[in-house]
This record gives sequence, C-alpha cells and structure tokens, in this order.
Amino acid sequence: MAQRHLDPTDPGAPEVTGDALAVYLRAQATEFLRALRLHRETGGSTAGGAQETVDAARALRRSARRISGSLHTFRPLLDADWSEEIRPELAWLSGTLGLEHAYAARLERLLLALHRLSGAAAFPEQSVVAVGTAAQQSGSVAALAGGARTAGAARAAGAHTTGRAQAGLPEAPQPTTGPARPAPAPDRGNLTVGAAKAGALLERQLTLARTRAHSTALQALGSSRFHAVADKVALLASEVPLTPAAPTTGLRPLAAAAEERLTDSVAALPLLTAGHPYNAEALVHGLSPDPAPHPQDAPWHQVRLLLRLHRYAREVLSGGGAPADVGLPAAGLALNRHRDASEAASAAAQAARTPRITPATAYALGVLHADQRHEVEAARFAFQQAWQKQAVGAS
Repeated sequence: MAQRHLDPTDPGAPEVTGDALAVYLRAQATEFLRALRLHRETGGSTAGGAQETVDAARALRRSARRISGSLHTFRPLLDADWSEEIRPELAWLSGTLGLEHAYAARLERLLLALHRLSGAAAFPEQSVVAVGTAAQQSGSVAALAGGARTAGAARAAGAHTTGRAQAGLPEAPQPTTGPARPAPAPDRGNLTVGAAKAGALLERQLTLARTRAHSTALQALGSSRFHAVADKVALLASEVPLTPAAPTTGLRPLAAAAEERLTDSVAALPLLTAGHPYNAEALVHGLSPDPAPHPQDAPWHQVRLLLRLHRYAREVLSGGGAPADVGLPAAGLALNRHRDASEAASAAAQAARTPRITPATAYALGVLHADQRHEVEAARFAFQQAWQKQAVGAS
C-alpha cells in the first residue's frame, strides 16, 4: 500500500462541495478571458509590447491548465459530454502556446551549459579591445568563438616573437589593453572550437523551431478551433455545467484520489537509485541511435503531471489560493528541472545527428548531452530529497 505523504483532506475542516469547484472554474475562466483580451490588445507580436504578449500567453496557458486539470480531477461532478469535449481542446491550446517559450528556454539552457563546459569565464582576455567588444555584441555563441580566436591569435603572436628573436631583432611591443594570461591547453582549445560550432548549430536549429512554434501559435489563436474553445470558456465564466448532485457533493474524496494516484506513481519510481549521486543505468541507452525519448524519463514526467493535478486540486479546496506546503514547491521545481534537462539532452543528441558536422562539433555536443543527463540525475536526487522530507514532516 502506498504511504500517504500529503493530506489534502483535513477531517476537522468544513466540507468543500461542488459549489467551490464552480467558483474556482469561473475564476479561472475569467482569468483566461482577461489574458486573451490582453493578448489581442498587444497584437500577439514580438515587436513593441513583447513582454506584455509573453505575459498574456503565459496567463492563457496557466488558466487553460488549471481548468483542464480541475475538469480531470473532478469530472464525476461535471457534465460528462461537455467535459470530455473541452478538456482535450484546452490541453491542445496550452501545449501549442508553450512551445515557443520551451524552445527559447532550451536554447538559453544549452548555450549557458556550453559556456560553463568550455570554461569561457577562464579564457584569456582578448588582446585587442575591439575583439572583446565584438564578442559581447554577437551573443553567447560568438563569445565562445572569441575564445578560440584569441587562442589562435596568441599562438600566432608567439611564433612572430620567436622569429624576431632568432633574427636578432628586438621584441615587438606587446599590447597593454589586458593582463597577460596563459594560453589554454590544446584539449580545452579544441573543445572551445567545437563548442562554438555546436552553439551555432543549436542556435540555428532551435531558433528555427521557435520561429515555427510562434507562427503555429499565431495561427492557432486565429483558427476556428480556438474560437470554439474561447466561446466555451466564456460560457464557463458565467455558468458551470455541474451535475444535479454536485452542489452538495464533497470534493475531498476526489482530491484524495488524485493524491493517491500521485503517491502510487512516486512509489513506482526508483527513488533508491535517485538517492545515489551516480546512476550507471542511465548510460545503458546512451549511444542508442534511436531518437526516441530516454526510457527512464517517462515515469518522472508522469509524476510531474500528477503532482500538478494534485496541486490544482488543493487550490480548489483552499478556495483558489495556493495552500501553504513546503514540500510541494520544492518537489515541483525539481521535476521541472528534470523535464528541462531531459529535453535539452534530447536536443543536443538530435543536433549531433546532423550530417557532415566536424568531429570537434560532435564531441562538444556529446559532452553537452552527458552534462544535461547529469543534470537529470541531479534533479531526480533533489526530488527524492524533497519528497522524503515531505514524508517525514507528514508522519
């Protein structure tokens, strides 16, 4: 039997009925419509009011997820046909609107990892101020490439100085725009060149994917399918299709069932393995040519979804506010990091399958993939710690 880690049902608290569910759904539908109006006012364009557009899209996704999750958890209290019709549409909308942000966050994560892995912060400073300025203006990938160009310039300057000494000529004056630093080791320099090309490849691929996702989102928001969803949500803001018995039916048993599904899924996770700093089983499929997602990740992704449903159920029980719980936010953040690192590792592996890339680029992408898989293991360990701490606090 699964151990109950969390308890959304307080026997001493007053009973929460379907009327509270109706209030919650109407509030989320109102938030949805408000975000939709803001998105239309900003034009859905990345120019001008870009931040307002991003905030509006995020609010649309947030409301759609909460409505869909509540319909799933408390579906016995709602009209079955209506619920089964709108719930997949809300999931489609939330997924479509989230793709652009996901690609942007994935690219940022991978480029930062390339900076860290290539030791960009420890590279010699450019001997010419203009080179450093250009590297800063050209973004993260150019900054990586700047380290490789600097190493090549340092080697060329050393050869020039040696030639002047052999010819009996005085040494040429050295630039004084920056402190002298030793040149990087050959393997570090090679990794830097590969990291620059790997970063450029990832930036091309993920920027293209983000652009396509943005176009898809704009098309979705202008489609008849979306207008049908918006019309249903507008009706939900004024009238919730509850069953006749829902206003007097308690919500806590359904919320407890959602919690039980979560605890059962967590119990099936290899938490003992996640409690160790190194998971050798994660490398079993490391060199597989199959582009399918990593076989170990699916159960963790499922737990993340169930934890989200459990959190939404607690919001309904608490009257729309987030209940005070120390363990849930930490566990949720760990699972979010797990998802992000897993998808970033898949993106690095996919880029490594690009035909006719150089060995240095492929090597850098391999190192990047391994780094993100280590991040996956770290996120699993963090979730294991947060979940065990929550279990101790609840016992």
